[in-house]
Amino acid sequence: MSFSRLLRLFGDSKCILKGRTLHAKMITSGFHPNVITYNHLLLMYVKFSRINDAQKLFDEMPERNVISWSALISGFSQIGMPEVALNYFRLMVCCVLEPNYYTYVGAVSACASRGDARSGKEIHGRMYRSGLELNSHVSNCLINMYGKCGLLSSAQFVFDASLERNSISWVSLLSSYCQCGEHVHGLKIFLLSRKSGVAISEFSCASVLGACAVLGNLKVGMQIHSLVFKCALEFDKFVAMGLINLYAKCEKLDLASRVFSNIQLPDLTAWSALIGGYAQLGKACEAIDLFVKMFSSGLMPSEVTFSYVLGAFADVKETIGGRQLHSLIIKMGFSSFTFVANTVLDFYSKCELLEESLKTFDEMDEHDVVSWNALIAGHLASCHYGEAIELLKDMLFEGHCPNLYTYSNILNISSDIPAIEWGKQTHCCIVKPGFDSNVVIGSALVDMYAKCGRLNDARKVFDHLSSKNLVSWNTMLVGYAQHGLGREALEIYSMMQENKIKPNDNTFIGVLSACVHIGLVEEGWHYFNSMIRDHGISPRMDHIASVVHLFACRGQTRRAYEFIKSSPIEPNKVVWRCLLSGCKTHKDLVLGRYAAEKILSTDPEDTSAHIMLSNVYAEANMWDETAKVRKIMKEKSLKKDTGCSWTELQNKMHYFSTSRFAQFQGIDLHEVMNQLSVHLFDGGYVPDPIYSSHFEE
Repeated sequence: MSFSRLLRLFGDSKCILKGRTLHAKMITSGFHPNVITYNHLLLMYVKFSRINDAQKLFDEMPERNVISWSALISGFSQIGMPEVALNYFRLMVCCVLEPNYYTYVGAVSACASRGDARSGKEIHGRMYRSGLELNSHVSNCLINMYGKCGLLSSAQFVFDASLERNSISWVSLLSSYCQCGEHVHGLKIFLLSRKSGVAISEFSCASVLGACAVLGNLKVGMQIHSLVFKCALEFDKFVAMGLINLYAKCEKLDLASRVFSNIQLPDLTAWSALIGGYAQLGKACEAIDLFVKMFSSGLMPSEVTFSYVLGAFADVKETIGGRQLHSLIIKMGFSSFTFVANTVLDFYSKCELLEESLKTFDEMDEHDVVSWNALIAGHLASCHYGEAIELLKDMLFEGHCPNLYTYSNILNISSDIPAIEWGKQTHCCIVKPGFDSNVVIGSALVDMYAKCGRLNDARKVFDHLSSKNLVSWNTMLVGYAQHGLGREALEIYSMMQENKIKPNDNTFIGVLSACVHIGLVEEGWHYFNSMIRDHGISPRMDHIASVVHLFACRGQTRRAYEFIKSSPIEPNKVVWRCLLSGCKTHKDLVLGRYAAEKILSTDPEDTSAHIMLSNVYAEANMWDETAKVRKIMKEKSLKKDTGCSWTELQNKMHYFSTSRFAQFQGIDLHEVMNQLSVHLFDGGYVPDPIYSSHFEE
């Protein structure tokens, strides 16, 4: 048997040891192989991914032909070294050798791996100029390359010009459209392939299931699931992962779990898909339980698994478990991955552990815009606006371009301070790249203008939103309600009903608040009952407090009390404080005292409850009781929290409180306040006598 046949046999049977032994025998025996034998050796090393051996052999070859070059180019392309593969392709062309089909397949595949559209076009142009008639292998590689480079029109052109379309051609085009976000078009390609009689494969099913998941098209996804069963593809790991992902994205976790349970030995990808489904739907505890089961089965998590489960720990503020997971990440060496480090950073930020988040940030090898966004968002959540602004400046100074989440953070700062000038400047920056068409950014703009008191501007942005989601509607509604424009808020709610937008619990917080501001007691009561009866929304404590406030502020304190008694939810001190506030205003001594006692029974150190109770006694001219409350406060050293305000002036934050900043830019602020008080009295303002007896701060 010849050396060439033996080498081919060893390559096909994956006997690398025998192949290398034969190569050694050839060298020691002084045998001088011809180019064909060298090529078989080269192909054997490439098949075993021993690319260094293959390259060394190639360099020693006294003669090379097109097969030699093609084998090495394909080898480098297959093992993930596309740059080297393209360099050898260029060297081959310089040696005046005409590439064949296999050469072009290797070179085009390398371009696809790199996303190098320019080189891919050059190679395609060379084929065209050489008059080479494209076979299905080259055409499929070109479709795949153009798709991965985002050039869908070119991919479609090659597909349409193909004389031999096989299942790989259809899958390549389908995957190209799905990878570029054209999921609807991807579904159309799949339907066309079915009409053309192309048999479905695990690859086409995985692609189309991914498209259905992104589109949230459960109906079509379930039809594909039926095809999967019919073609016995349900045990393929890619198809199973696609089904789990589909059902998870469509909020059908029971079906996702059923698919998962049918897998005999689920791999890490399947576990991660199911854990991610539970985590993304807010079922953090279930996601954590699944992670524990996966870890107990002996599978080690990947960076994707870590990102999902850390998000779940952040949602439930489980800091102990999250820190243990961080330790595991360090132990497994994943902390050097920017993607994983960003997840850890986001976990600490969401748990408001700013020291740990800053430490994680400082320990990262490199930062991207996601790292900065997570750190800034963490400081915003903890109301550290000054630090958030400084971090934002540092991020821009380092040359990172803001993305949608960055702009969302800036708008949140502008909303919470509030700083209308920053908000307006940010709005201009958002309009230039066209980000204002994004519904999340649009909603953040509405929120910013509303919180800054610019409700007309908020309404303009709202009306011009090309697409509105529930957050957009709720933001506009609550914005009106918070500024006392109850009728406008209820108008937004009516528009929601006309547009068949299903409200949530936050919607009714805004509706009830609107009714409070304009005194629509019966209408508010109707909306509360409608929330439960018509929309199936269980009332939260905020809803209970809103209804109590609605009744109590209109003098219906007894009705408010009866409502509290009938509520299935155990009232907290916020609910009792709403009743106490109404009793103080409408001089209901009995219920006011009872509400105050309820608050103080749960929190004896509640300063505001003592003050409001004292005011109730003062309104009833019960000065002895007022003095007793004052004495208790003095004995317990209870004081009102110092009021603090902040504002933005000339791109700087300025903080003010009764205990700080008596001077501002050389101006005595106490003197300014005294002058304002004089103007108030000159304008006819008469203070309520109850507030003339104030407490020592």
